[in-house]
Amino acid sequence: MLNETAVKLGKTRSTIREIFEYGNKRAAEVGRENIFDFSIGNPNVPAPDAVQDIIRELVNTEDPAKLHGYTSAQGAPENRKAIADDLNKRFGTNYNENQLYLTVGAAASLTISLNALTSSKDDEFIVFAPYFPEYLVFIEQGAGAKAVVIPPREQDFQIDFDTFIDKINENTKGVIINSPSNPSGVVYTNETIKKLAEILKDKSNEYNHPIYLLSDEPYREIVYDVEVPFVAKEYDRTIVCYSYSKSLSLAGERIGYILVPNVDKFDEIYAAVCGAGRMLGFVNAPSLFQKVIAKCTGMTSDLSVYAENRKLLLEGFEKMGYSCVKPDGAFYMFPKSLEPDDRAFCERAKKYDLLLVPGSDFGAKGHVRISYCVKTETIKRALPLFEKLAEEYRK
Repeated sequence: MLNETAVKLGKTRSTIREIFEYGNKRAAEVGRENIFDFSIGNPNVPAPDAVQDIIRELVNTEDPAKLHGYTSAQGAPENRKAIADDLNKRFGTNYNENQLYLTVGAAASLTISLNALTSSKDDEFIVFAPYFPEYLVFIEQGAGAKAVVIPPREQDFQIDFDTFIDKINENTKGVIINSPSNPSGVVYTNETIKKLAEILKDKSNEYNHPIYLLSDEPYREIVYDVEVPFVAKEYDRTIVCYSYSKSLSLAGERIGYILVPNVDKFDEIYAAVCGAGRMLGFVNAPSLFQKVIAKCTGMTSDLSVYAENRKLLLEGFEKMGYSCVKPDGAFYMFPKSLEPDDRAFCERAKKYDLLLVPGSDFGAKGHVRISYCVKTETIKRALPLFEKLAEEYRK
């Protein structure tokens, strides 16, 4: 007998991946330039030149045995210190290397953290729709806990606090937030974060056990004319899960970290993170890219490309009659589909080789996700096709 859950997951790709693979198939038929694939969040902006320079320098000057060898399970101390120093400089904090655990990207950060926190099948983790679909897999199949979904507040995609307060209970072990958001691009306001922190403090006291806030932050640096609150400063039981996949365009290199809060029982929390990493088979984060990110703290890719793409889409959609909550960060937008059935809308869009992801997969029916981390020329060529699609519905 095999693990049936694993078999099922292995046989069914996520909708995002299914559409991405469909795009690859269509590209082979009609040419890549004729496919307008807005399905996957794969950064098209190259990593900064400094990243390439640092890699060359490391490869040419470092002892290969050390460069490519094992590090401590939680990451080499000097690399963790460089990240802690950067966070302190940027956010006025007082972190040290012993609070950091380097990971194989944000997915590993989340799965390790969830497994570290889960102690019973009755444990619950709250997520806010629209949410990244893999959260449910990480919580339920990965950690063996229960996912509790708060429906979206569609007018602005901030938190529906009335429903949240109704759903939080003595079994709540943690809450996951993602700001800037995948899929909406929305940034939680200072007011939202402060109110969330107050509720979590009150409920932790009421239930006489800590409720942790897992802040999934791979898009922290990708924002447009707004400031992203540094959540850990508002709520001291915040576990930050970060990845350099988006900010440095290193998605395929799988490198990130967990920042563990220095609160009571810190030693046990950090040990649980280390132990969960061990249970899941993470020996250590890639040693070469540990060194790369330590030397690239504070850098980002050229984010102006995403800003231009966002501007083109928002202005175009407004003229065409698409309705969309303005995204203040990341490189996604989440407009309403032009019919209630978002899956049917996405199927109709395929007629124009516009590849969109239905909002139902993110817990928000009647919307579609558009990932605009593509070439600006692709956006310009796609806009007339979005217009033709809208015209079908106007008729």
